[in-house]
Amino acid sequence: MIFFWVVIGYLIVLMGISIWKSFMVKNQEDFMVAGRKVSTPKLVGTLLCTWLGSGSLLAGAGLAANVGFAELWMAAGAWLGIIIVFFLAGKVRRIAEFTVPDILELRYNKWARILGTMVIVIAYTTIVGYQFRAGGFVLDLVAGIPEWQGVLLTAAFIVIFTAFAGMLSIVSVDIINGTVITIAIVIAAPIVFFSIGGSEHLTATLDPSHFQIFGDKSFFWAMGIFLPTFFLLLGESNMYQKFFSAKNEKSAKKAVVWWVVGTIIVETALASLAIFAFSHFNALDAMSEFFLGSENSERIILHTARYSTEVGLPIWAGLLLIMASVAIITSTGNSFLLTPSTNLTRDIYQRFINPNVSGQRIILMQRIMVVLLGIMAYLLLTQFSTILAMALTAYTMVGAGLTPALLAAFLWKRVTVAGGVASIATGMGVTLFITIANSVMMNLNEVQLLNEQYIILPAAALSITVLVVVSLLTPPDPKSKWGRFYEKGA
Repeated sequence: MIFFWVVIGYLIVLMGISIWKSFMVKNQEDFMVAGRKVSTPKLVGTLLCTWLGSGSLLAGAGLAANVGFAELWMAAGAWLGIIIVFFLAGKVRRIAEFTVPDILELRYNKWARILGTMVIVIAYTTIVGYQFRAGGFVLDLVAGIPEWQGVLLTAAFIVIFTAFAGMLSIVSVDIINGTVITIAIVIAAPIVFFSIGGSEHLTATLDPSHFQIFGDKSFFWAMGIFLPTFFLLLGESNMYQKFFSAKNEKSAKKAVVWWVVGTIIVETALASLAIFAFSHFNALDAMSEFFLGSENSERIILHTARYSTEVGLPIWAGLLLIMASVAIITSTGNSFLLTPSTNLTRDIYQRFINPNVSGQRIILMQRIMVVLLGIMAYLLLTQFSTILAMALTAYTMVGAGLTPALLAAFLWKRVTVAGGVASIATGMGVTLFITIANSVMMNLNEVQLLNEQYIILPAAALSITVLVVVSLLTPPDPKSKWGRFYEKGA
């Protein structure tokens, strides 16, 4: 029961901080962008925590267990994306809006704002949904709570936490979460490696493909997991909203440097830990082939934490790893719930329904949106078989629907309003069409139209093509549309 009480105690601490911070929320800026006063260390912590969600803890770890170090192609998409983001961070903070749809309307028009909001709401509630499922996995493992009840308890916690203080609470707890995550995973990986017998044990128990650059797959497969994370990162609304929260441009750019360093270290250690643990558990007669396949393999890190002594981890390290798992799930759930609630509140309600809404009223409205989106995220859980499938679909929705038009706003003066709007509609439309077709085919026990990891290829290709072609076929926009995106910093 010690694992259960550690989880409960950690959650109580996080909730206490959120309640305390709720008394500091005075206006819309406090709730949505933490008053634009976030320091570099806090910004690094919250960026790291937001990115390292259940997509890494479960989907990425499960993939690493089955294919080996080739899984790092999935992580590397984010690494390259963060490096590119370094050159955008200052520009984003300089514009000082609240949301990505704010940027889309500023550069394009209101239809870009509406379509962008739709993309974010669909993708981010999907991501929140698999944080709920991950929480169910944890509670089932540490306390024997039925998974469906654990999902509901996790959903309730994340919704209540987010509704209390918004961005103020998130950036405050994420400095703690980020520290716990980094220490736990970086410590656990080498201890398990040496405890199970090092490289000699790995080579004796794992297929040689686990150590090859593409595993037993192909370059095409590698791009299928690289591109969704790459395009998602470049259009990641949480990231832009947190840049808006930074004290200044310098803080935003400095945070990106430490963010990429931390992400490379932690994601590599996480994949390594999954592979090391898999080599041990799968070599045992009682566990033989248990972690083969998507669903069981996605729990490899959680299983390692709960049964830490079996892989040579001291009990304290196992408890720390469980705390890190809780930190990953809750921090990502909070951030990905706050962003679409901000979009619906500011980009739809405040922009089109009640432009003169008071500060307190808009905070109340956003808290209502948090609850409604939490319910929507729970319902979306039923539409996917694995967390990896949910992750890749959500990544593609943002990567194809949002990223091309968003990057063009900062990088290509020749992009036009028509080109931007058409690109968002195309990327979102293609992703939705294939995803819905896959769901129908699955219900009919037929072969999918296209595997989730490959949807990004036609969706992003068509989105970019439409962006370029439509822009070149329409008259250039006046400087009043693009000038603010190319102003020099102070």
